[in-house]
Amino acid sequence: MASSTRSSLPAAAASTSPRTGAAHPRAAGEAPDHFRHSYSKDKAKLVRRLSRIEGQVRGIARMIEREEYCVDILQQTAALRAALDSVSIMILEDHVRGCVRTAAERGESDAYVDEVVDVVRRTLGRPVRGAGRPA
Repeated sequence: MASSTRSSLPAAAASTSPRTGAAHPRAAGEAPDHFRHSYSKDKAKLVRRLSRIEGQVRGIARMIEREEYCVDILQQTAALRAALDSVSIMILEDHVRGCVRTAAERGESDAYVDEVVDVVRRTLGRPVRGAGRPA
C-alpha cells in the first residue's frame, strides 16, 4: 500500500510538517518510538483491513467488467468508502492519543493540532486554513 510521504523525503524535508512548516519534536531525535508510530499497536489490524479493502476494489472492478447494475456498484463503492473511513479513524485516534498527546505534554502541540485539523478539513472537503480561502 502507500508509504508515508515523509519517509521518502530528504532528511531536511522530513523534519518539518509539509503543511505547517513547523518542526516536529521527532526530528530532533528526542521522541520515543511510540511517538513516531502511535498506530503500531494496531498495525496488524490495519494491514488486514487494507487487504480486505484491496479485495473490495478488485470486486468493484470485476462488477464493472461484467457490466453489473449501476446501483449495485454504487452500493459497493459506498461500502468501500466506509471501510477506508474506518481505517482513517483508527489512525487518527492513535495519532491524537499518541503523537498529539505527547506533543502537548512537551508543550509542542500547536503544529500537531493544526496538522490534524487540516487533514480532517480536507477529508470533509473543506478548504485548509490559510490556503487562500476563508475557513
